[in-house]
Amino acid sequence: MPGPLTGIKIIEMVGLGPCPFAAMMLADMGAEVIRIDRKTKPGADNPFPMLGTKFDVMARGRRSLALDLKHPDAREVVLALVAQADIIIEGFRPGVMERLGLGPDACHARNPRLVFGRITGWGQHGPLAQSAGHDLNYIALSGMLHAMGRDDSPPSPPLNLVGDFGGGAMMLAFGVVCAALEARTSGKGQVVDAAMTDGSALLGAMMYGLRAFGSWNDKREANMLDGGAPFYDTYACLDGKFLSVGAIEPQFYAQLLALSGAVDPAFQKQWSQKRWPELKAKFAALFATKTRDEWCALLEGTDACVAPVLDMAEAPLHPHNQARGAFIEIDGVTQPAPAPRFSRTESEAGQAAATPGQHSADILADWGWSIEAIESLKSTGVI
Repeated sequence: MPGPLTGIKIIEMVGLGPCPFAAMMLADMGAEVIRIDRKTKPGADNPFPMLGTKFDVMARGRRSLALDLKHPDAREVVLALVAQADIIIEGFRPGVMERLGLGPDACHARNPRLVFGRITGWGQHGPLAQSAGHDLNYIALSGMLHAMGRDDSPPSPPLNLVGDFGGGAMMLAFGVVCAALEARTSGKGQVVDAAMTDGSALLGAMMYGLRAFGSWNDKREANMLDGGAPFYDTYACLDGKFLSVGAIEPQFYAQLLALSGAVDPAFQKQWSQKRWPELKAKFAALFATKTRDEWCALLEGTDACVAPVLDMAEAPLHPHNQARGAFIEIDGVTQPAPAPRFSRTESEAGQAAATPGQHSADILADWGWSIEAIESLKSTGVI
């Protein structure tokens, strides 16, 4: 692939969620990422049955080597790969890689320039480091979950976008690339500790700044960006579909009023916070008079800052997304395209997700193993 990370070699110790997402991002950018899958298949209680199939979008663009990591010879296979790699990433609980004999000390003994990327919910140290958890728990601890949702309801889970992917995977990908750039100068690798609690807190930097300044209220639905403001919210339309409105700046708000026909003088009190509940009710009544698409015909593409709330079936079909190629299809599976875009080193998504172990022999051959050595690993059950 011709992306900006072409030539970078990465080992991915396959886990769930954020580590595969980070590996997908790196592979999309052209890095050669080798997935180290376990030979054992997920159990019947696996909550993600698409794993190991072409529908596992986050596994795209990589080849898979399946190892029996409990076999003593498997450790040597991984370390031999590490000796040739620039980066290794893993998402296990602290101490798991060390128990496998594959911790940072063992890997750096083989390759002092190696960047060792680790992603967990709580981080590598701290009172909660060894505790189980999921995205919702991590963003709860960061202060971000409390700010999401309606005032008359409990905080709303924002899918697992904020902790797993935004505060976790993207921070891991950013961190290992930063460390790899530094290693080119220093000749030394290091450990990157990406914790989802840290990352999701960082995503809230602006809100923490607003709160310190006195411009953010801990009460939900009471601030400009949390659904408290009438000009920054979603509204139901006549057909039950929704419209997003984000007309913050006065000139954009004025255009929203003019184009939507909001002539009630009360709408002029945009920044009177005590009037916000009244204005929200008026906007709700107004937007309920037309269908979503009728409102889009009037407002979309103007400076009124309005866009339709699309579901996942509609989003790939929107003209703007189609014009930008925001969605692609691989082996019949529609999925988001790589991002961001580059003017010269264009990135590609590559192949569909591999089945675990699909490329075991090919990978080892490409990375220097002889045919005899590969056959030996097969006969002993290592691969």
